[in-house]
Amino acid sequence: MTESIAEGVPSQAPPEDYSLIVPDGWFRIPLEPDQWKSSIRAFTDRVFDGRDDAVVLKRELSRSLRERAEAGYRNGGVELYVSTASVGPVPLAASLLVSVVPPGEEIGSAVTGKRRAQEVSTVQLPFAGTATRRRRRVIPEAEEASGNQLPVTTVDYAVRVPLTSASLLLTFSTPLDPFADAMVDLFEAIAKSLRWT
Repeated sequence: MTESIAEGVPSQAPPEDYSLIVPDGWFRIPLEPDQWKSSIRAFTDRVFDGRDDAVVLKRELSRSLRERAEAGYRNGGVELYVSTASVGPVPLAASLLVSVVPPGEEIGSAVTGKRRAQEVSTVQLPFAGTATRRRRRVIPEAEEASGNQLPVTTVDYAVRVPLTSASLLLTFSTPLDPFADAMVDLFEAIAKSLRWT
């Protein structure tokens, strides 16, 4: 908190940044165009460490992440987190896109596919304030470029940046339909760690 010399009363300034706590095994990819290439290379090297027979899979993962990074950046994304965690042989596929939504822009990510369910609620983030939470389950279109046909659960948390008209949008997603509720609990725990700095 700063003090106004002219008036002698406390005045606040908007936060300069934010922080989040993500689980071990989540990899951060900054979305500035001059940074994501080396981060994606490091991520794919980690995923395919010791597997010289997976050149095509590694190239496909790199291409997919590059497309997500480019699309995220175009839509105000500042960083992308991708889970490399697993339980036994089962990978816990999940991601988090953090975006800044400028004043006047509608909050919400573009969704293609058939919506099966959508829930909207208000939640209190202990260190960041009130957020609008939207959960939806989408079945991808048959012609989706990634080839994914599994239902995807997406949860958005939109929270106003204090003393501004902008919002921070946390967009979590997972294709693990049988474990969607457990993953949503994990997403909520991450969202509740959001702090302004």
